[in-house]
Amino acid sequence: MIDLIWLIPLLPLVGFLINGLGRNVLPKSLVGVIGSGVVLVSFLLSCGVFSVVYAARQAGESGAFTQSVFEWISAGDLRIALSFLVDPLSAAMLLIVTGIGFLIHVYSIGYMKHDAGFAKFFAFLNLFIFFMLLLVLGSNYIVMFIGWEGVGLCSYLLIGFWFKNSSYASAAKKAFVMNRIGDLGFLIAVFLIFATFGTLEFSGIFPQAANMVSGDATLLLITLLLFVAATGKSAQIPLFTWLPDAMAGPTPVSALIHAATMVTAGIYMIARSNILFTLSPVTLQVIVAIGICTAFLAAAIAVSQNDIKKVLAYSTVSQLGYMFMGLGVGAFTGAFFLVVTHAFFKALLFLGAGSVIHAMGDEQDMRKMGGLKKALPVTFMTMLIGTIAIAGIPPLSGFFAKDEILLHVYGSNKLIWVVGFIGAMFTAFYMFRMLFLTFFGQFRGTAEQKSHLHESPATMTIPLIVLAVLAAIGGLLNIPAALGGSHALADFLAPVFADSLAKTGEFHMEHSTEYLLMAASALVALAMALVAYRQYVTKAAVPPADEAARGLLARLSYRKFYVDEIYDTLIVRPLNGLAVFFYRTVDKLGIDGIVNGLGRAVGESGKGVRLLQSGNVGFYIFMMVIAVAAIVAYGIFNG
Repeated sequence: MIDLIWLIPLLPLVGFLINGLGRNVLPKSLVGVIGSGVVLVSFLLSCGVFSVVYAARQAGESGAFTQSVFEWISAGDLRIALSFLVDPLSAAMLLIVTGIGFLIHVYSIGYMKHDAGFAKFFAFLNLFIFFMLLLVLGSNYIVMFIGWEGVGLCSYLLIGFWFKNSSYASAAKKAFVMNRIGDLGFLIAVFLIFATFGTLEFSGIFPQAANMVSGDATLLLITLLLFVAATGKSAQIPLFTWLPDAMAGPTPVSALIHAATMVTAGIYMIARSNILFTLSPVTLQVIVAIGICTAFLAAAIAVSQNDIKKVLAYSTVSQLGYMFMGLGVGAFTGAFFLVVTHAFFKALLFLGAGSVIHAMGDEQDMRKMGGLKKALPVTFMTMLIGTIAIAGIPPLSGFFAKDEILLHVYGSNKLIWVVGFIGAMFTAFYMFRMLFLTFFGQFRGTAEQKSHLHESPATMTIPLIVLAVLAAIGGLLNIPAALGGSHALADFLAPVFADSLAKTGEFHMEHSTEYLLMAASALVALAMALVAYRQYVTKAAVPPADEAARGLLARLSYRKFYVDEIYDTLIVRPLNGLAVFFYRTVDKLGIDGIVNGLGRAVGESGKGVRLLQSGNVGFYIFMMVIAVAAIVAYGIFNG
């Protein structure tokens, strides 16, 4: 099975080529089968690969396998192969990318069936899966970087899929530019890694790094640059504003790229490079600071948003902040555990939101919804499960994943734990606020919308049901010892983080403290759910349309604390002004002035010389005599 690794990314690429080249001739039914089928086969192959890795781990082996497809670049000391690494970390990611990817492809068959660009959409989805698999499978930083850049390109294509809408096209450009800022950090880090270690293969870098001194200046610079890359791809402060705007793309795009896979690429990259970061304690402190600030800020913004997809977008940013908090305190397994469970419940919530939007005739404002649980029973039940999971209410998956990170944070820094705990309170409140505004109370839309309310087709509801089951039971992957579990995921991933654990030691906490923190987390989540119920169901409150009716904090939250406006004032406008200055002064007056001035000088001199060619023979004889006289005079005086 390991010999077939290369087929896993190749099949989605084949699907992209077939659907892309045949987009104008292939029927939609065939396009959907091809686009979904290639990802399904990749998923089945990934299951086979995972079973091999799992069997190796059960036998006490590392479960790491490398397959070199061909030598790609050979120049001097630089040797780069197109090679794939399968180990416990990448094997688990393969299941997420292909499994969630397949469900979203199936969902897209129903969601996009009336769209004129149906085949092109599936081609782009397949291309994204291809690049994401390259990112996950790469055995060196160059192959990872190709996948990294590729998912950025596909993000641009999919966010701006409905490019005739100028605001959607602008959102795509914003995502592309902000990702490029982070990608520059990745590229410079790759140069430094090669200069430091003489190779770009993980197998050559990490053993060397494990022998280096903690706090090494070179490692500090490398990890800071890699973290800059992660802030762009995984939407952390200050490069987070692109992700909420990315909701301009079709809802399946939001579920696939901006919930389950692409935005977790930064988490995966840091987890893969864990020993480099473990030996850079300053970088870890920066990661914790950025993670907690992002988690809190995004949660504070989400509590007042009215667009159902914007609520989920800021929720994604906040959850990513928690993942970075986990990485920053050395809870690499906990961060990855949240990556897995987040893929389940956030993909579910986005697809559920898409089902609501589909039923509402593309309406996304929750103030115009309400009372939808009767018309959309499957969507309601699945989104209820997703909401309970992300709110951290036991025994669903989000409780176990987020709780593990908060436990590690508590053991590292009590103040940061308090801020993270408050952010978790916000999470429970704004998620139940979204659920109650959408599905409870009286319908607040138009009569026409009410007449067309209907449950989504099976191609959309079946993926919702599967994801709901996964969101419900996903916590079983890593039940802590305090609750009778064995940390199964931590044991499975142990070889990946072995060097880091050797440096930091195992994390331990008294069971009594764990019980207290777990109880506090669960009780606060339930309390926030009750507060939201009282506000939006019992009192039937609806967010006011008039912004002046909101309080100061509510207005700040609704306006997203004016972060975009601050960026526009401090960065965009000065850069535009500088560009105008260079255009008018340097370009037009300087460069164009010199080039055009030379052209005019040649033209004017040509006009003057042209007068000498008058056609008058007498004038020509006169000039000849003058020339002879001049030559004679030159000869005499020169002699």
